Amino acid sequence: MVDIATRVWNHKWKIDPVVRSLIDTDFYKLLMCQSVFRNKRDTDVTFSLINRTKSVRLADLVDEGELREQLDHIRSLSLARGESTWLRGNTFYGKRQMFRSDFMEWFENLTLPPYHLEKRDGQYELTFEGKWPEVMLWEIPALSVLMELRARAVTRELGKFELQVLYARAMTRTWQKVEALRGIPELKLADFGTRRRHGFLWQDWCVQAMTEGLGGAFIGTSNCLIAKNRDVEAIGTNAHELPMVYAALAENDTELADAPYKVLADWQDEHDGNLRIILPDTYGTTQFLDNAPDWLAGWTGIRIDSGDPVEGAETAIRWWKDRGENPEDKLVIFSDGLDVDKIIDLHTRFAGRVRVSFGWGTMLTNDFRGLATDDRLAPFSLVCKAVRANGQATVKLSDNPRKAMGPADEIARYKRVFGVGAQAEMDVVV
Repeated sequence: MVDIATRVWNHKWKIDPVVRSLIDTDFYKLLMCQSVFRNKRDTDVTFSLINRTKSVRLADLVDEGELREQLDHIRSLSLARGESTWLRGNTFYGKRQMFRSDFMEWFENLTLPPYHLEKRDGQYELTFEGKWPEVMLWEIPALSVLMELRARAVTRELGKFELQVLYARAMTRTWQKVEALRGIPELKLADFGTRRRHGFLWQDWCVQAMTEGLGGAFIGTSNCLIAKNRDVEAIGTNAHELPMVYAALAENDTELADAPYKVLADWQDEHDGNLRIILPDTYGTTQFLDNAPDWLAGWTGIRIDSGDPVEGAETAIRWWKDRGENPEDKLVIFSDGLDVDKIIDLHTRFAGRVRVSFGWGTMLTNDFRGLATDDRLAPFSLVCKAVRANGQATVKLSDNPRKAMGPADEIARYKRVFGVGAQAEMDVVV
């Protein structure tokens, strides 16, 4: 097993770039990328970094030269032969040759497009512009770089023994979480922590700990490189990015209202089984389900990623019953702001009523709260979102209005079109 403290002490080594591979990314990015490549490959999209935690002044912590070096390194990466073989030949979700030959040929020749970087008021403005299939693959590496460089800036001040103690404490905390979850009947849990991880080596350690500590209850990781290297399942389906861009491309209110369902119609053409998971909260879960076509009720399940998770799951259960479906056969994936207590509570509440699964993110791969001076390693909310498509602003409403994004006039328009009324504000939990 890697001595993480020693490697962090020597983190200037070229053996430890922040991003090691084009598949050091979330599996759902590749699934979505193939869908976009098939259906919307000529769409021009802009992605932008958004730091929701303004108190963390990234441009004051992270050296610009070091950031550029890491971003330039990512642009030098190409798909390795073994990685291509794994993607082409492996079985994902019970399906061989998940990725089509034309997509793989494109991916094997891909170089990520240029980036634009500026400093403004203690923050970095980092944007990526280009064709949608290309720029979308910047999202996860960009977040990983900023998160890990911030951690390196803090740990750089620590001595060798301080680092050993820091990681010993973090490992103990993580193992205590494993022990708290061990033995819960029918628990199903995956690592969703790539985008806000403390670092690659730490995420890799967490996956190994979960594999040993939870056995069959740990069903895999969203990180493709770690899944390949550790021989575990790659986990992921789709994200808010798809309906946000499809909606921005709508030419009128009728097309706008239909956009979230058009996304899933395209998705259904490619995938079946456990990949048919609805993410309904982009423009409000209740309204999405109320207006959903009947064929969506036959899908495998729903991922709940904002708002009150109990309310979201209860809404889904009522919807399935109203559509003549048996909720006990359906899968509910919880993926928002999870930690041990919430996982246990939600599992206790819904096990037996639905099939329950969890995508555990930041508090698995970046829980260093209170372990360093001034709590400067505490996780924070950093995202990289599609903000424009063919020149039109994108909008996200969410079930938590604090996660909403887009111009105010467009947010108002989307609320009108999708019939979104008053929403309860909740803290944004990483």
